[in-house]
Amino acid sequence: MRISFLGGGNMAAALIGGLVDKGYAASGMQVVDLQQDNRERLATRFGVRAVDAVDDAVLACDVLVLAVKPQQMKGALAPLAGRLGGQLVISIAAGLRLADLVRWSGGHRRIVRCMPNTPALIGAGITGLYAEAAVDAVGRESAERILSAVGSTVWIADEAQMDAVTAISGSGPAYVFHFIEALQAAGQGFGFDEATARKLAIDTVLGAARLAADSPEPAAVLRERVTSRGGTTEAALNSLAAAGWHDALVAAVRAAEARGRELGDQLGGA
Repeated sequence: MRISFLGGGNMAAALIGGLVDKGYAASGMQVVDLQQDNRERLATRFGVRAVDAVDDAVLACDVLVLAVKPQQMKGALAPLAGRLGGQLVISIAAGLRLADLVRWSGGHRRIVRCMPNTPALIGAGITGLYAEAAVDAVGRESAERILSAVGSTVWIADEAQMDAVTAISGSGPAYVFHFIEALQAAGQGFGFDEATARKLAIDTVLGAARLAADSPEPAAVLRERVTSRGGTTEAALNSLAAAGWHDALVAAVRAAEARGRELGDQLGGA
């Protein structure tokens, strides 16, 4: 499978690295990026061909991954309009809807829209995927193989839910980092040094997430098992409930989803 990347930023680098680790040949991958530093970094690190403009060799691919910033996508696709044939196109640009990508690419319809998150940079991401109707089972399988190189994947049945994927898993790492910040701050408030408070916070989140991932039981059941009646955990959870923590987090996710829809409207109308 020959793969070309339009854009050579961090997510493209993560995908290339993940694919190489899974046995894909670097000689079968190439990158187009305007930044010389990015081109040199990718060529040196992975041995891929890196160029500053789309040429015939770039288009002679089976899969084209769109990895430029959403605000740059319309301009980046303009030189490709009418030049795409049977390639599968995978977009990892947040917020951009398939209808706009089809229009900007000159009517090309073999497009899969994806929303990875930043843990993909260490191979621990989660990606939501949605395919245009013109993408067959082979194309869907190819897209899943590529995104699986940096973590797990889920297919979404309705493109409108991609904004919810962005709000939950795309923005989700920031919510977790914010929780770690607060837990660490509480630790330092008790007199622990920064390094100790940070380790207590991060390892607690890591361990709890692993336990939840390995258990078939709902998170609510796991929470109840940690919570003894009249104990310290109950006191903490009662305080969180009084502060409206659960509802505040749900409201925050809904705000992110709404903003995603707004950005989709803005970017698509550009």
